[in-house]
Amino acid sequence: MQVPAQFEYQRATSVEHAIALLTRHGPESRVVAGGHSLIPMMKLRLAQPEMLIDINDLTELGSIHLEGETLRLGAMLRHSELLASPEVGVLHPMLHDAERVIADPVVRNRGTVGGSVCQADPSEDLSGAFCALRAVAVVQGCSSEGEPYTRTVPMREFFTGPYQTVVADAELLVELRLPVRPGGGSAYVKVDRRSGDWAVAAAAAALWLDGDVVTEVGIGLTAVGARNFVAEEAEQYLRGRRATPETFREAARIAAVHCSPSDDQRGPADYKRHLAGELTGRALARAAARAGREVPWRSP
Repeated sequence: MQVPAQFEYQRATSVEHAIALLTRHGPESRVVAGGHSLIPMMKLRLAQPEMLIDINDLTELGSIHLEGETLRLGAMLRHSELLASPEVGVLHPMLHDAERVIADPVVRNRGTVGGSVCQADPSEDLSGAFCALRAVAVVQGCSSEGEPYTRTVPMREFFTGPYQTVVADAELLVELRLPVRPGGGSAYVKVDRRSGDWAVAAAAAALWLDGDVVTEVGIGLTAVGARNFVAEEAEQYLRGRRATPETFREAARIAAVHCSPSDDQRGPADYKRHLAGELTGRALARAAARAGREVPWRSP
């Protein structure tokens, strides 16, 4: 029988209260929202926090707002709420692509966007998508002098390693901000062993076009050892070039060359590297189509 170690529990009533509890109880405290990652780890005793701080009452962190050229997503936004938002589907359709393949409806109804990215699992779906979209994380905390502060971190600098982020022990991720620009399209493509499973490999692509010229691009890779979930070399190659099958094929090749997959129970490294290139090409083609430019994709 899997039973967590003994722990204490408190329910936060505000963001400030949650941060105060984190500060008071130190690094042995953990925040719980959906709990789909933390609770199984506790049951296996891979995580043994002394204090659980429940933030499910922080409804102010569960909103979706469009302000000017920025889409603001609260960290407590449930996966199902993000998937149900027509605004998100129009502005950044790759997020709907990703949400449709995250686990199952039970998990999506309870799990949170902030919890997913803070878990920093190398096979997690939203991390690559947010990095491709150049999202910015908003983190709130309290200084040693007791002064509250808010800082912003680009998602491409948010992850410091597997299961590690820049969020400090007494800080809380409160929001994700995504730029909104005209002339763009985005897509997320994933291969998994069974529906809703962790990715064997996945690719996210966001394209902005001027006619058939790529003016800006973001490519995220999941589960293949890409640095900070990003295929930066492929982005550099595509920027300023025409959106054609040939350029997409070369960008896909570059993405595959510069990732570092490893052998594990989901497949050998060579297979994952092949998937990284194939899925990058498919995601680019689908993103281009959504941006109004049909670019046929055929596997090399």
